[in-house]
Amino acid sequence: MLAPVVHVLPMTRIRRHRLLPITGKVLVRKGQTVSALEVIGEANQNPKHALLDIARGLGVSLDDVDQHIQRNSGDVISEGDILAGPVGWGKRVVRAPCSGKIILSGRGKMLLEKENPPQQVLAGLPGEVISLIPGRGAVVESVGALVQGVWGNGRIGVGLLRVQIKKVEDILSVEKLDIDLRGSVVFGGYCGDEQVLRAAADLPPKGLVLSSMSSTLLPMALELPFPIVVIEGFGLLPINSAAFNLLVTSDRREIAINAEESDVYTGQRPEAFISLPVNQMVHEPKDAAIFSPGQKVRVIRAPYQAQIGTLMSLKSGLDILPNGIKTKAAEVELESSIRVKLPLANLEVLE
Repeated sequence: MLAPVVHVLPMTRIRRHRLLPITGKVLVRKGQTVSALEVIGEANQNPKHALLDIARGLGVSLDDVDQHIQRNSGDVISEGDILAGPVGWGKRVVRAPCSGKIILSGRGKMLLEKENPPQQVLAGLPGEVISLIPGRGAVVESVGALVQGVWGNGRIGVGLLRVQIKKVEDILSVEKLDIDLRGSVVFGGYCGDEQVLRAAADLPPKGLVLSSMSSTLLPMALELPFPIVVIEGFGLLPINSAAFNLLVTSDRREIAINAEESDVYTGQRPEAFISLPVNQMVHEPKDAAIFSPGQKVRVIRAPYQAQIGTLMSLKSGLDILPNGIKTKAAEVELESSIRVKLPLANLEVLE
């Protein structure tokens, strides 16, 4: 059975396709070294337009209006620029109501495309551009430590990692968010109080990495200007020991967090990445695996959610669980040395 894979790796080589949602302009070159916040490309996804009636604005007939138009299709204009005129003793003119570009002009009308901030795609991690995707983006490659989570609020940030958690079951409180954490990426535990997020917003940090979070905080988390990555999920869940150990030992290293949304079809996950020097042959992680004995697995549902174990054996055919459900199952030995029988649907391979 094909198994989902979550990556918690102290050293790996990763490649990320950073793509615009529509055709736009690529701003980097092959071989270029980029930071996590480097703009890879930009595009105007939702252009807005304004249609001007030049004839009415000047008070002239359609037969005479075109000779008074001063700007042509394709011209870039600024707000207040004269587009047509002056006409008559009053020197009537038509001025641009906004900055932008003239799309069409003629028969007494002018269509403007308003200037608005383009949609940008950022690198998301420090690395090297190894290939370009014309009009869409680029592929960025980097080597370092990787921790993937299950939820992110869609933002990207980079800063020094500051560890504010001592045990896997710790809770992030307002008291742990002092002014010294401003401009850093904070690794906390469970967050269940909106006052904690308000205190973080007052700092603010460059990002938050949480073991878990209350689902009631989702609306607020989505509005915050810094990235938030949740490693385990929603509810009071301890962080798995592999991610805990990797992040704790990386205290005060620079870390990039890309809190993009999870996508089961592309394998995209929110993640935290620590760039490290290459001193050995480093391989790319697997995006998928086949369940087999000896694998490290993470439990993704209660009652053992977030716990890590070793897959000891696979049950042949369909097995009947204590709740009466028939499903493919496996015997897993948890880190606590307890052996449990779990559905394969409740497991993911930990790399």
